[in-house]
Amino acid sequence: MISICIDQLSKSFGGKKVLNKISLKVSEGELFGLLGPSGAGKTTLIKILTGQLSYSGSAHILGKSCDRLERSIYANIGIVTDNSGVYERLSCYDNLRLFASLHGVKKEIIPAILARVGLDNKRVRAGKLSKGMRQRLILARALLHNPKILFLDEPTSGLDPATANDIHSLLLDLKAAGTTIFLTTHNMHEAHKLCDHVALLCDGEIVEYGVPDELCRKYNDKNTITILGKDGQSVCFYNTPEYAAAIADYFSMDNVAAIHSSEPNLETVFMKLTGKELDR
Repeated sequence: MISICIDQLSKSFGGKKVLNKISLKVSEGELFGLLGPSGAGKTTLIKILTGQLSYSGSAHILGKSCDRLERSIYANIGIVTDNSGVYERLSCYDNLRLFASLHGVKKEIIPAILARVGLDNKRVRAGKLSKGMRQRLILARALLHNPKILFLDEPTSGLDPATANDIHSLLLDLKAAGTTIFLTTHNMHEAHKLCDHVALLCDGEIVEYGVPDELCRKYNDKNTITILGKDGQSVCFYNTPEYAAAIADYFSMDNVAAIHSSEPNLETVFMKLTGKELDR
């Protein structure tokens, strides 16, 4: 089943085209990544898919057109964006209690949701949370009503590695439970780790789409294998049948400390296709 379907979607602001004939599909239960630098059009696409912006072309979520989303659709989506706010004078618990009442969710589930994102001290005021803890609270709010689709716009931007890794683990758990996740990021390592499929977006156009590992293999122009011997010496072979015996010799002599292929990472693939670097 398809959760998100976009066909020839375009969007302009003041005569400047921000998205240009975007087409893609996201399956139910998939963790999909839209990758690109700031200004590529990632946030604009999320706003369109959640009914916040008009557009030309076709866009549907859960079978409904995004230009006239029904209330029932909003009950099935959760959103985390870079401008998602919290009520700083309220505690974590009271922040969620407020949104639970809006969603018609029983407040009894709030402690379990807070524990799920690692916010066990539910009485601390939101204004005293660190950036990482605040992001966890925003994510908890998005999960409160158990949405079918979760939209995440740069959810780990600026977070320390440990906090980002905790959020990654939570996203993988949500995916395993059947939640469809639409993730935007400029962090290619994050995308490779998490996503089933990715689309590379540059200047409003999708320049490549596919499974992360398959994309890296597709653009492996060198096609080499480098072996680091236990003697500290390294040797590079072409990854072709005629070098199979030479590579096997290193293993038979127990002289392999490490082995590396020449496959590029997603960031290198993006730069190769666009000539542009990603944000740091």
